[in-house]
Amino acid sequence: MLMSLGDYIDVVGAEEISKIYKKANKLYTKHIANVNATFLGGGVAEILGRMVPLMNDAGLDAEWRTIHGSPGFFDITKSFHNGLQGGDIELSDMTKSVYMNINQEYANFSHLNIYDSIIVHDPQPLPLIKFYRKQQPWIWRCHIDITDPNPELWNFLKKFMIRYDVIVVSSEKYKKDDLPVPQKVIPPAIDPLALKNKELSEEAIINYIKSVNIPTDKPIMAQVSRMDPWKDPEGVLEVFRKVKEKVDCRLLYCYNLATDDPEGMKIYKKVYEKVEKDVKNGDVLFVVGNNDLLVNAVQRFADVIVQKSTREGFALTVTEALWKGKPVVASNIGGIPSQITDGKNGFLVDPQDHKTCADRIIKILKDPKLAKKLGTNAKESVRKNFLTTRLVSDYLDLLTEVLA
Repeated sequence: MLMSLGDYIDVVGAEEISKIYKKANKLYTKHIANVNATFLGGGVAEILGRMVPLMNDAGLDAEWRTIHGSPGFFDITKSFHNGLQGGDIELSDMTKSVYMNINQEYANFSHLNIYDSIIVHDPQPLPLIKFYRKQQPWIWRCHIDITDPNPELWNFLKKFMIRYDVIVVSSEKYKKDDLPVPQKVIPPAIDPLALKNKELSEEAIINYIKSVNIPTDKPIMAQVSRMDPWKDPEGVLEVFRKVKEKVDCRLLYCYNLATDDPEGMKIYKKVYEKVEKDVKNGDVLFVVGNNDLLVNAVQRFADVIVQKSTREGFALTVTEALWKGKPVVASNIGGIPSQITDGKNGFLVDPQDHKTCADRIIKILKDPKLAKKLGTNAKESVRKNFLTTRLVSDYLDLLTEVLA
C-alpha cells in the first residue's frame, strides 16, 4: 500500500498532518532530487525510503537517485567518512582522482539539471555540483559527525561545499565557522509505521527471537548498529564483561552491513575472533539485522540497549530504541545528547568510561521500576521531536526558503 501522511494521524494528530499539507501548497509541481550512495543499509537510505514518498503525497514531485560507484570508490568514500569524523586518512592524488572521476561519470548521464532543487547526501556524491552548470538551489545534507574532521580532507572537500546554497547538519555543534554557506540544523527521524518501528505483539516478538536462536532465559544487553569502528563494538564487549560480574546476562550484537561500507565485514571478523569462546558458551550472540521486523523484535526484547559510539552523526538506533520504550545507555557524543536527557529517558556516559557505562546498565537490569520509568519518558520524547512527519515538515520549510 502506498504511504500517505494521513496514515500518521493516529500518531501525531490531524492538526500536524494538516500543517504539512498546507506547507506544501507553495511547492506544488516542484521537482526535487535526493542523491545518496545506496538504497540499502544505513540510516540515510532508511530516511529517504520513508521521506520521499511522503513528500510526494504532500504534493511535490520528489525522486531518489543513487550514485553508481566501483568497490574502489566506496573504499575511498568510507575512508572519507572516517576522516570527516576525525580519523587518519591518506589523501593521495590517485584517491582524489578516483573520487572525482566516479562523480563526473555519474554526472554525465544523471541529468540532474532537470530538477528544481537537488539535495545531496553525505560525501560520496558531494562533488556532483562541480560537474553541472548550476541552474537551481543545491543543498548538501551531512549526516556525519564533523566536530573535528581531518584538516587535509576537510580542506579538499570544502571546495565543493562552498558551491552549495545551504548545508544541513544534524546538530548545532556540527556548524563550521570556516564555511561561508548558510548552515541549518535538521535532526533525522524515524518512521513509527515502518516495519522496524511498528508495534509488535508479545507473541510475534518471541517468535522472531526464537527464529534466530536467541535464548530467553537471561537478561539481554544489545547494541544494534553497523559493524563500524566508530560504533566501538570492542568497547561494548569490555563493558559487558564488567556487567557480567554483577548480573548474569548475555550480550547481543544485532548488526547489518551497508552496501557502501566495505569495512563492515573486517570489523565483524575482528570482533568475532575476540569473543569466539563467549559465543560457544552462549554469553555473546551475533544476529544479522537484515530483516526490519527482526530488528524491531530484538530492540523490544532486549532489557537494555547500548550505543557506545565514539563518533555519531545522530544515532537513529537510539531513536528507535527510545520509541519502543526501552532504557538506553549511550555515549555523550554527536547527536545522541539531543535525544537523551541523562537520568530522565536514558543515561549518557563518556564513551571511554567503561566502568560508568557498566554501572548504568547494571542499575537498569537490577531495577525494573527504573527501567519502566526511563522507557515511558523515552517514547514521549521521540513522539515530540524525532518522527518522520516532523522531518518532512522541516524539509518543506527549507525547500520553500531556497526556492522563494
